[in-house]
Amino acid sequence: MKLRRPRRPPEYRLADSAQQIIGGFLLAGPFVVTEEVWTLAGNMHIAQALTIVAIVFTIGYAALYKADTTRDADDEQEVAGIPVRFISLMLVTFGSVTVLALLFGAPDTFLETESTGDLVLTTFKAVSVGAVFSVVGAATADSIFAK
Repeated sequence: MKLRRPRRPPEYRLADSAQQIIGGFLLAGPFVVTEEVWTLAGNMHIAQALTIVAIVFTIGYAALYKADTTRDADDEQEVAGIPVRFISLMLVTFGSVTVLALLFGAPDTFLETESTGDLVLTTFKAVSVGAVFSVVGAATADSIFAK
């Protein structure tokens, strides 16, 4: 019987995050500057936004570990039991939408509110909508350029 050395998880590289960023920004842009998204967000209930966030997490996980049969979450580097690649994907997904929304001044452009709380809440809801598309771009770019 030959003893095998335990397989080490593949290193997560900065290039992996860069690929996610390109894909995430690419698909987030058009939704951040669309008035309809901000109107939709203004009319959404917080429960709807939280459900969308859960959907984004599900899409991201499925795209990384279920659609790509060469990758297994159990073989990845982890932080607190969560694959680093998945953590990066979620940070890129929500981060790219948030950064673009703020850089373009979308909340101030599309929202007519005096309340900071309403501004923040509606921005969160708009970011959740944009994240649905950003996660697809980020996960696709990550999978396409995977080694």
